[in-house]
Amino acid sequence: MPNRNSLGLEIKKARKKQGSTQKEISTKIDIPQSTLSEIENGRFTGSLDIFERYIDAVGLELALVEKTHRFPDWDELDELFGDD
Repeated sequence: MPNRNSLGLEIKKARKKQGSTQKEISTKIDIPQSTLSEIENGRFTGSLDIFERYIDAVGLELALVEKTHRFPDWDELDELFGDD
């Protein structure tokens, strides 16, 4: 399941791919640049509306998928339950 940090990195990557700056998008969608920075850095806890406006501006969309559960492979168990 993606977390705020990984979502923010994907949004940042999409923004840079289209060659836009946070300031340009901020002006375009009327959201403070500081809020866009919070989203990209995984610190945003605001409204879904703001989040959707930003991801739409960088060519992404929000999708819901059924949650899946995966059991670890045998060779992953040592890593999961190591003494570290």
